[in-house]
Amino acid sequence: MPGFPLIDAHVHFYDQRQLDYPWLNDVPQIQGRYMPDDYSLACGGVEVEKMIFIEVDVAQHQKLDEVRFVEQLRGEDPRIAAIVACAALEKGAAVEEELERLAEIGAVRGIRRLLQYHEEPDYCLRPNFIEGVQRLAKFDFSFDICIRHHQLASATELVRRCPNVRFVLDHIAKPDIAAGLYTPWDKQIAAIAELPNVVCKITGVTTEADRRNWTLAQIRPYIEHVIEQFGFSRILFASDWPVLNLGADYPRWVAVMDEILTGCSDQERRRFYRENAVSAYKLS
Repeated sequence: MPGFPLIDAHVHFYDQRQLDYPWLNDVPQIQGRYMPDDYSLACGGVEVEKMIFIEVDVAQHQKLDEVRFVEQLRGEDPRIAAIVACAALEKGAAVEEELERLAEIGAVRGIRRLLQYHEEPDYCLRPNFIEGVQRLAKFDFSFDICIRHHQLASATELVRRCPNVRFVLDHIAKPDIAAGLYTPWDKQIAAIAELPNVVCKITGVTTEADRRNWTLAQIRPYIEHVIEQFGFSRILFASDWPVLNLGADYPRWVAVMDEILTGCSDQERRRFYRENAVSAYKLS
């Protein structure tokens, strides 16, 4: 385990008694209530100093309610250092009013609008969506890209068209590891890594593998390829807890990354586990 406290760049908290998350109807394994105290227990012996809350695809009419919910949690647990909220970027210029409301909440540092459910690979290249993303620069908000592997080429073009926006690629673009898919994902990761305004979270990997029977040998090539393409200045440690529970527990995920980072310098490990999250989400 790392010999220093981590910053977890991708954590979800939710309580189905308070807010509605329709997608959880299809994932009974993680339905219910997942709060900071549960997270602390899940971490086991891993020390986490700060965490970034990432929106949890709440019902659309409750997007702002979710931010208020997390703000209340922040009052109880100061480890929640920043919030990545949801906003209807597909509205184009009209999303600016929504972004202005979110900018009034100091902990909001970025926006995520899920793209992974759209069957149309080029959805993110619709003119209104591009304009909505471009508006993020005005508020110094980053954009978390949550896609599946077949949308990666389009997401790369989105990044090219928004050079003034900081992007964070979630879950290494969700390659189909369980099916052994590697190409063209590998070439497309190399292409998006060429763009200087995007960083990548190494997370969600075991979830995309054979969740019950994955091995380190199965997932290692994907993780090592991302490290090679982005370098240690643009990769972030993240757990995706509690979705992580579908494929691994928290200490095991950290142990996997520690094994892969064997031989790396202390500076490289600190960049991955801590410093890159500070710069990506502008933490104090």
